[in-house]
Amino acid sequence: MLVLGIKPGHDGSVAVVSDRQVLWSLESEKDSNPRHAPLTPMTIFEVMELMGEAPDVIAMGGWQKEDPSVGQPEILTGYRGAHTTSIRDMKFAGKKGTKFFSSTHVRSHIMMGAGMAPPDDAELRAVLVWEGGEGSFYLLDEGFNVIREIPVLQFPGGRYALAYAIAAPWYADWIVSPDGDESGKLMALAAYARSDDADRDVTRAIDRLLTPDSYGQPKSFYEDAPFYNAGVEAEVSKVAAALLQDRLFDVFAKVAQEQIPKDIPLYISGGCGLNCDWNTMWRELGHFSSVFVPPCTNDSGSALGTALDALHAMTGDPRVEWDVYCGLDFEWDTVPNPRVWKQRPLELPALADAIAGGRVVAWVQGRYEIGPRALGNRSLLADPFDPKTKDKLNVIKKREGYRPIAPVCRIEDAGRVFDRDFHDPHMLYFRMVTTPDLGAVTHVDGSARCQTVTRESNRKLHDLLSVFSDRYGVGVLCNTSLNYKVKGFINRTSDLAHYCLNNEVYDFVVGDAWYYREIPDEP
Repeated sequence: MLVLGIKPGHDGSVAVVSDRQVLWSLESEKDSNPRHAPLTPMTIFEVMELMGEAPDVIAMGGWQKEDPSVGQPEILTGYRGAHTTSIRDMKFAGKKGTKFFSSTHVRSHIMMGAGMAPPDDAELRAVLVWEGGEGSFYLLDEGFNVIREIPVLQFPGGRYALAYAIAAPWYADWIVSPDGDESGKLMALAAYARSDDADRDVTRAIDRLLTPDSYGQPKSFYEDAPFYNAGVEAEVSKVAAALLQDRLFDVFAKVAQEQIPKDIPLYISGGCGLNCDWNTMWRELGHFSSVFVPPCTNDSGSALGTALDALHAMTGDPRVEWDVYCGLDFEWDTVPNPRVWKQRPLELPALADAIAGGRVVAWVQGRYEIGPRALGNRSLLADPFDPKTKDKLNVIKKREGYRPIAPVCRIEDAGRVFDRDFHDPHMLYFRMVTTPDLGAVTHVDGSARCQTVTRESNRKLHDLLSVFSDRYGVGVLCNTSLNYKVKGFINRTSDLAHYCLNNEVYDFVVGDAWYYREIPDEP
């Protein structure tokens, strides 16, 4: 069975599943397109060309028109609802008997978590869908049918981003729903303070932000909050961020402990699943037998989730085999200018020495990753030891200086330099750094959001880390995404050469080809 999944609206994407194998998952933002880009004709064309034949099932997720002037009417099966699906016969590209399936956006998250999770024989499973708009648990029976919905708090991600906007003077008082990317910045700021340091006024403001009916109020509703327009790097704003992070988790954890049976698997789906601190809290809560978070837990995986929902509707089982590197191959659309770029074969010892010597390397291998995290196929790699490397990378990425840089670590080294040595190939949990040597990847609170690598998960990167370990004592590097600011991953030579030339990156590796230019002497 060949299933084509489609996600309309922002974070537009398409996914192809054939006989329970995920073949491709393509997001419109990738290839240096705008972050959260809606579905584009090019993305659809790319996947249609790859498929080579008409699908048996076209699965399109429900959505809503993002225009308040028309009341945001529903598209297809709409945004919310745990049970709403539809299916009909259609004729597609001359092929009769194609099925057209649709289910709600919320169901795309439910089935994304259920279908991508490791196999288990549980009779009951819990799915937490927490994202910008939805905040509920769903219980699934052994047939992956939703048998209970447990609402907790709507707009958890929206509230989290709003706290950043309240503190940021550049956000207008009328703002209700700020850019969801602010959530990641607030997560970084929360590490600079302790929730225990919150005074009565900060606590009162955060409690108000978490009341069920408070979301939808403009920023001016919080003008009496101590962190209102105080600046996001003000101490009071950092304390508020830390308190909100803890309180928001507590709201959901309390419901889980009171209403969900103990010792069943938990699947986490939705943009809040990108918060490594919360994911770690869920693992360590002690209530669930296991915790699984997909690498595309935000809307980047919704097309795939809808395809898995269609698979469930057709077969009774949404589970599939998948690999995180199921994007497109790198596009050689031009040859790097030989007057600027010299070429040499990739020799890992020489590259390790260059990185240790302070050179930042754009590293491109194979197909790009699904989801928003760079996992070693579209990455900037750099020295992990010097704290100044973090500042250098944030300048290249045009990011705020308070934001951390994540490490990538060979699994063999994880227990030597971190307090937890479990395998995390998708960079979804935090761990504490146990050595003072990794200054570039240690956040202000001593934590790191680490991707671990095995030979099986990413052989080429593991080989590089092994060589780096042999020469410099530990298989760890800085790893941040290879992209222009507010764009998706770079995926063609012309963009890569332009990016490196204009962002003080003097080396890039594509496959086994290493391109480099000389670093100019300082005046």
